[in-house]
Amino acid sequence: MLKCHTLIVISLFLLLIQRCRCEVYTAMVDLEDLLDTEHVLIDTVENYIKAEEQKIDLLKRYVAIYQRQQKKAREDAQSYLSNPINAYTLVKRLTADWTQVEALVNTNMNADTLANISYVKQNMKFPTDEDLNGAAVALMRLQDTYRLDTSSLARGELNGVKYSAELSAADCFELGRQSYNNGDYYHTQLWMEEAGARFKREANETVDQSDILEYLAFSIYKQGNVALALDLTNKLLELTPTHSRALGNKVYYQDQLKGQEKETVKRKGDDESENIPINGVKFYKPNYDDPFGKDLYEALCRGEVSTPVEVQAKLKCRYLSRDNPFLKLAPFKVEEAHLEPDLFIFHDVMSDKEIETIKRLAQPRFRRATVQNSQTGALETAQYRISKSAWLKNEEHKHIADVARRVEDMTGLSMETAEELQVVNYGIGGHYEPHFDFARKEETNAFQNLGTGNRIATVLFYMSDVVQGGATVFPMARTALWPKKGTAAFWFNLFPSGDGDKRTRHAACPVLAGSKWVSNKWIHEREQEFRRPCTTERPPEHLTA
Repeated sequence: MLKCHTLIVISLFLLLIQRCRCEVYTAMVDLEDLLDTEHVLIDTVENYIKAEEQKIDLLKRYVAIYQRQQKKAREDAQSYLSNPINAYTLVKRLTADWTQVEALVNTNMNADTLANISYVKQNMKFPTDEDLNGAAVALMRLQDTYRLDTSSLARGELNGVKYSAELSAADCFELGRQSYNNGDYYHTQLWMEEAGARFKREANETVDQSDILEYLAFSIYKQGNVALALDLTNKLLELTPTHSRALGNKVYYQDQLKGQEKETVKRKGDDESENIPINGVKFYKPNYDDPFGKDLYEALCRGEVSTPVEVQAKLKCRYLSRDNPFLKLAPFKVEEAHLEPDLFIFHDVMSDKEIETIKRLAQPRFRRATVQNSQTGALETAQYRISKSAWLKNEEHKHIADVARRVEDMTGLSMETAEELQVVNYGIGGHYEPHFDFARKEETNAFQNLGTGNRIATVLFYMSDVVQGGATVFPMARTALWPKKGTAAFWFNLFPSGDGDKRTRHAACPVLAGSKWVSNKWIHEREQEFRRPCTTERPPEHLTA
């Protein structure tokens, strides 16, 4: 490419000489002018060569980074991508970083290169800015849920285990910038501070320090600490005295501080008390007693809250045959995980071959997982459910039909009105916040199109082990079920009266490290009349939803 551009410049040079053949040799003064022209052209060509060499050197650096990560990924792609930091940097390389690569190439890009890039972007999977933002938000979610230290996360450590290479100052800056764009100034501050710390240690600077200081100052201001924001802005102006936004912000912050001083004096004069401003993040004692609060849910995800000992003492393991002749020879191994609500774990109920078949059939059909709108009953995407899913019919493969028959044997319920097998794969920080599987009293439009009644029960198959995170938690039961390949969880969503059981509200915790595959069968009320007879006895109102 450089050779091609050099030839173009030389051609232009010769063209200029040809155009200057206007009898300049007849006057020495004209020849002297040509020396000036030649000098300018030589400077122009030298500057062009230097610019091209700098561009090539930058491109080589990018390629080296890409190749290094590719090599690691090719050694074990699943292991590499199951690490959320690797997944984030992969998306970043193909969005924020690739934009810079494309801009470099596009400086003097020929048509073939542009056509090739356009073809790749149109015909292959290519992340968007939305993907970059989603990956960054996922890392923030993991950081909060599992209380990960920013510096440790930037070092590639997850709960003390190092999984990947460290993030650069530019990587941390981009995380902070994405948080800023989302209006999340708390995480903006965390990641800009980390970017600043890494910037000081970098031999080859990957980001401009003034950019870090600008974002950091404003995010701290938005959290209420005007004095610190002013201090950081002054440091920014020491680096770049003519920074227009910083100059404007400095005046604004100074005015804000003067206003605060007047307000403080007024408050002291009114009630003689000291004015104690509380800026930034407010720390509080977690409330693990509220089953509908975020604290208990996240503590269960971290494994910090366990099922009470008095509950565990009543739990049993048993073999289950349900008077089925086949199961007499090969009974199910059932573990009680909780009583009232009854949560069961069935061990060794999905083979590796079945799992591979289900994955293979589902993957080409994966779409963003949806939730049901409580008002309209329509399916829609939501930020509180981050995963992709597909639906498989029994007739598509023997293994799908086998799983359905096995669910009938496990539960004793009819599969006539059960939904298709839903297969789900959770991505970077993939999760599903606390929810009910059944339609609540006010959700009158839910499942109307099916005509099969409410979801009476759920069977959830775990099709992979998860290195860290990914538990299924039941806050009201204070119980967490941890993924184990080949096992399945089972519970009734409804009381025998048909009322929804509020205690079955559950969540899929974010996947911290690894890949989480699950599949589930939602079983409906219709056709269960003789399998699980209804009762007229109603449960207490506070347990229904």
